[in-house]
Amino acid sequence: MHRLNKIILFLKPIDLVVISFYLFLTILNIIYSSRIINWDSFVLANLLLVLFIFAIAYYEEKLDSKVLRQIHIWYHVPLILLTFKQLYFMIKPIRIVDYDWLFIQIDRWMFGFDPTVELFAIANPFLTELLQISYGTFYFLPIILCVVLYYKHKNKTAADFIVFSVVYGFFLSYIGYFLLPGIGPRFTLHDFAAFDAELPGLWLTPFLRELVNVGESIPTGTPNPAEVVQRDIFPSGHTMMTAIIMYLSIKMRSRSRYFFIPNGILLIFATVYLRYHYVIDLIAGIALMAFAIWSGKIIFNWWNRKTGKELFVYPSK
Repeated sequence: MHRLNKIILFLKPIDLVVISFYLFLTILNIIYSSRIINWDSFVLANLLLVLFIFAIAYYEEKLDSKVLRQIHIWYHVPLILLTFKQLYFMIKPIRIVDYDWLFIQIDRWMFGFDPTVELFAIANPFLTELLQISYGTFYFLPIILCVVLYYKHKNKTAADFIVFSVVYGFFLSYIGYFLLPGIGPRFTLHDFAAFDAELPGLWLTPFLRELVNVGESIPTGTPNPAEVVQRDIFPSGHTMMTAIIMYLSIKMRSRSRYFFIPNGILLIFATVYLRYHYVIDLIAGIALMAFAIWSGKIIFNWWNRKTGKELFVYPSK
């Protein structure tokens, strides 16, 4: 038991969050094993990941290995995508019902109309191209900020906090997908088959749009895409995570904020213009971003204090 406690203290705050979330997914897989295809494979993979995290944290410290340190920093990048795909096999079998009807009603209550429908009045290929490119930068934003802080400013604790905040934020949004699953206005308020014809871009739009579709398990030619698409709209993870990166770049006084802020504004607007989200998804994303930033710092510093590591503080003005 003493040895186990010692190994646990090697974990970073991000490791603690990943292990907790994967144990949560494991429990769900076991509870709903009669509905989830290959649930046992997910359980095995999740437990192996937990063991991997314990091993990488322990041996990084024990061997003082630079290679293991880099793996420990960057294993979260593929992990986010792998977790996203595991949810694909879990959410619909567990929740069954979609809540787009509720999101549509809330948007209409707030505005008196459907925002994605009204935005079609300003649609043009130049704007569509710009917004689709901005939307496509989403997964690179946290990587850019982390690289800037870790390798340029040599601020290891800040970089660890950025990684923690991003992964913690993603996991919170994933819980939202379980609570209120939905597929988005491109399926419910618009004809998905006419998407490319109604919102054409210029050069990169078809390629970037197909990447998004493939990531959501609906590549070109998929029959009944609304039935098989990933349930991932509420809250808007794109809005939530982009807002987290914008906020942190400002608080960390990083020059990268001069890119993140304008690009982030375009990206968030793109989520509605490109018909991926309802406006209520964005509002929920902003609210959850505020909660993630507040609670994330508490969790991060609580664990660092418990393990005798440096606490994270924002740079003074």
